[in-house]
Amino acid sequence: MVNCKRHIAKSISYRFLGSLQTCTISYIFTGNFWVAGSIGLTEICIKPFIYFIHERLWYKYIPFGTIKTKE
Repeated sequence: MVNCKRHIAKSISYRFLGSLQTCTISYIFTGNFWVAGSIGLTEICIKPFIYFIHERLWYKYIPFGTIKTKE
């Protein structure tokens, strides 16, 4: 059994790293700090929810790679 808090913590840490990468790449392509920041901020606000739902769906409905234990 995995606590829901684990999925929340993973969502936050994953999103931080992903947004940092997105901001960096956006800045390289645009050369504009404000545009890169806007893209990163939008991503920070939306993607944690998408990841959390994805993680929970996998945990609940997809047994791939899991090992059942006897209780």
